[in-house]
Amino acid sequence: MRDLLVAGGGPVGLATALYAVRAGLDVTVREPRSGVIDKACGEGLMPGALAALRELGVPVEGHPITGIRYVDGHRQVDAPFESGNGLGVRRTLLHSALVERVRAAGVEVTTAPVTRLENRTDHVDVDGERVGHVIAADGLHSPVRRLLGLDRPRTTLRRYGQRVHVECAPWTSMVEVHWSSAGEAYVTPVGPDEVGVALLSAHRRPFEELLAQFPLLSERIAGRPRSAVRGAGPLRQRSARRVLGRVLLVGDAAGYVDALTGEGLALGMAQARAAVEAVVSGDPSSYEHAWRGVRRRHDLLTLGLVTATRVPVVRRAVVPAAGMAPAVFRAAVNQLARPA
Repeated sequence: MRDLLVAGGGPVGLATALYAVRAGLDVTVREPRSGVIDKACGEGLMPGALAALRELGVPVEGHPITGIRYVDGHRQVDAPFESGNGLGVRRTLLHSALVERVRAAGVEVTTAPVTRLENRTDHVDVDGERVGHVIAADGLHSPVRRLLGLDRPRTTLRRYGQRVHVECAPWTSMVEVHWSSAGEAYVTPVGPDEVGVALLSAHRRPFEELLAQFPLLSERIAGRPRSAVRGAGPLRQRSARRVLGRVLLVGDAAGYVDALTGEGLALGMAQARAAVEAVVSGDPSSYEHAWRGVRRRHDLLTLGLVTATRVPVVRRAVVPAAGMAPAVFRAAVNQLARPA
């Protein structure tokens, strides 16, 4: 009987497997999709995520990110990182690097989906296979979360994401967050001649229609070759619990608020490490408390900001307010950016 089965072979799932190997666990990964997995995301690694990847021995290459910039029309305010640079990296390159590291660690990755899961006293029955514990890192619309009956209904405004890559030399080493009444646009340098543009909005409209709501950005990338649009959503997902018996939820599967502050991977990797520690300790229920501790910094800023900016007058005031109190803005960004 294996010690651990990880459901989900995206970046957080593969990081979970690496933490498990490092802890001496016998682990396997199930990911129904084969090959390198792409998805709509901002593709910016905060310093905390980059530090965690390096600690796991995962080499990643991309474009240095030196901070976060909020932009509203022609007004802007910068928050340079104080704990080292982050990295803009294509999702596919990141996933490839993690896959290679997991293979080198001897972890078996299979394309079998998790379709049946039952907690037992001393193991979990996963499609007839006995395993000691399961850590689910199977994404925003987690099948494991649904199998466990842990989905909670969304009671708030739904938001959706779309992303393209633009052939354009980065004009800044910062991640730019452009604000408008339609939502936010994230511009991440991912290479010497390429930027990623991700749009987040409550409006389910075509990419070009939403991009027009950000005239400064739209003008800057006008006429540049672009990739196909990738979408994701609805983004807000909630889970009633993060632990049920011997099954633990990490990353987006554990609940997702928003990408507003860009530290999703750092958050997921910190949860993965905490979940593995709970399994090793023999007390998986302790992960619930650890999860809340990992999320605390994120929730104070992100959930509050997402909630407040539903009000149009507050949304229009975000960048001016950050400009009036730049030290507060920098402190908030760096609380989220620093290694856990």
